[in-house]
Amino acid sequence: MRITRVATAAAGVVLMAGLTACGGGDGGKDDAKGSGKASGGGNAAPGEAALAALQSVSKKAGEQHSAKVDGTTVMGEMHADMKGDMDWSDGIRANMTMTQKGGLADAAPTAGKPMRARYLPDAMYMNLGSSLGPKAQGKSWVKYSYDAMAAQGGASGALVKDQMKNNDPARSVDLLIASGKVKDVGKEDVRGKQATHYTGKISVSEIAGLQSKSLSKKDLDALQKQLEQSGMDTETVDLWVDSDHLLVKRQEQAQGKKFSMNTTVFYSDYGTKVSVAPPAASETVDYTELMPKQ
Repeated sequence: MRITRVATAAAGVVLMAGLTACGGGDGGKDDAKGSGKASGGGNAAPGEAALAALQSVSKKAGEQHSAKVDGTTVMGEMHADMKGDMDWSDGIRANMTMTQKGGLADAAPTAGKPMRARYLPDAMYMNLGSSLGPKAQGKSWVKYSYDAMAAQGGASGALVKDQMKNNDPARSVDLLIASGKVKDVGKEDVRGKQATHYTGKISVSEIAGLQSKSLSKKDLDALQKQLEQSGMDTETVDLWVDSDHLLVKRQEQAQGKKFSMNTTVFYSDYGTKVSVAPPAASETVDYTELMPKQ
């Protein structure tokens, strides 16, 4: 049961990476073909106009440093919802409420129950209440150091650490720009706002390098091998951008023989003030202390 609790909480780190830009896979091989009007003007081809429009979105997104977010991630049988506020000006800082169910999460006492989580540039803290057992000595918060997770998780752990320290929503836009294959689907309503819908794909062979800023070549090669072994070769990225050139919705979908993921995130209230502090040391236990002795 302790292993289940730890594994379920660890998923919270991956889910937060998903709220920024979880990465995945496929630099499409086909030319971009838009069914809707391209956002750009002139005589540019639809794909070129969409790329030009996303350049403006990337610039505007890079000027923003915080927002309110809520999203849903489905990984295999596990379903998780997260909602809160996030600042990415210097690593990820966020206050979140998370609910997980399905898969491993169903075996934990917290299944289906809201859990509070705090994210700082070096670690995530999750409040698991009284479910931690005697090893926690009455403490309710678990600390997950990204350095420790990277050490235990190999290349995939190193990628999560990199994303939590360096990521932001603008990287989803940059991901599509880097693919060079984007199409403008047209205007759609996103929670009462008119937004332009862009879609594209990124290849597994490109994803690691595009998503990471500090991974070693060894980790990049190992990560690509892990992704290939999962049977996943492409990831579809969809972005919805409002009239202010701000990202208001993002969806990333990846499917493999051994892995599937679907993340949908909504962004609002850009510029919101975010204040995050770690829980008191007297209320916190490190997750490594909850792991069974080897």
